[in-house]
Formats: sequence, C-alpha cells, structure tokens
Amino acid sequence: MRRGEFITAGVLAALSIYMMWKSTELEIGYRSDEGPGGGAWPFWLSGIMLICTGMIAYNAVRRKSPPSQSTEPVLDTEGRKMLIQVFGGIFVFVALVGIISMYGAMLLFLFYYLWFLGRHTLRLSLIISVLTPIVFFFFFEALMRVTMPKGMKFTEPLFNWLNTIIY
Repeated sequence: MRRGEFITAGVLAALSIYMMWKSTELEIGYRSDEGPGGGAWPFWLSGIMLICTGMIAYNAVRRKSPPSQSTEPVLDTEGRKMLIQVFGGIFVFVALVGIISMYGAMLLFLFYYLWFLGRHTLRLSLIISVLTPIVFFFFFEALMRVTMPKGMKFTEPLFNWLNTIIY
C-alpha cells in the first residue's frame, strides 16, 4: 500500500503539472469583458490537485496515513473488481457524451455509480442523478457561458427548452 500511495501521488502530480502547463496555452486570468479565460479553470484546479498530491506524499513520508502504515497489497480481488466497474462506467460515460450530450451521460453515470456501485436508495440516486446535470447545465451555459457537448439532434428540444429559462 505504501508504494502504491507514492506511485499514485507521483502520477497525479505529473498529470497536474502537465495540465497546468497545457492550460497556459489559453488565458488563465480573468477577462473583465468575458469572465475567466479558457485556461483558468483547468489551470487552477490542476494547481489545487498538485497541492493535494503534495499533501498525500507528505503524509506518506511521515507515515501518517493508514495506507502508508500498511503492508497489504494495493489491490486485492475485490479492489480489482471495483476498479474495472468504475473504469467501465467512465468509458461508457465518455462514449455517450457525443450521443446523448455531456449532461445525459452525466445523468446515467451518476445513476450507475450511486445506485449500482454505491447501493444507495433508488429515490436518492434518481434525485441526485437528475438534479446534478441540471445544475451543471445552468452553471456552464448561463453563468460561465461555456457550451458543453449537446450530443445528437434528438437531445436538442430539451436544451432549447432549458435555454428559454436562461434567456
């Protein structure tokens, strides 16, 4: 587990640095006429991720976290099964974005994760799975003015209706 914690922190730190560097291709500051530049959110979120990975590595070096004190393997049979289920869900999510939109794919992924993997109640899974994409739609489309992938033509009436609420 300890080695896995160091490897994970190192990989996440490298990804954070890469994403920070890559996002500087776009403006990372605030533009008074438009809001945050195109690279602002990726840059600053990657910076926060880098700080978090530094804290993980720091705790691992000091042996403060339970994984850094463990001699067990990183993944047992149950862990591998869960990893496959999560990555399978993410793969399907990405594949569905171009078909049913970012928001539709998010709805299905959240439902899968909450109900199937998380074993939460059907009511809670449905409420969170439906409300989260709606909140994200208004956050990105109205507040941030960032258009997310809308999928194929059959999803257009829903987005047209939601846009009438915004404008």
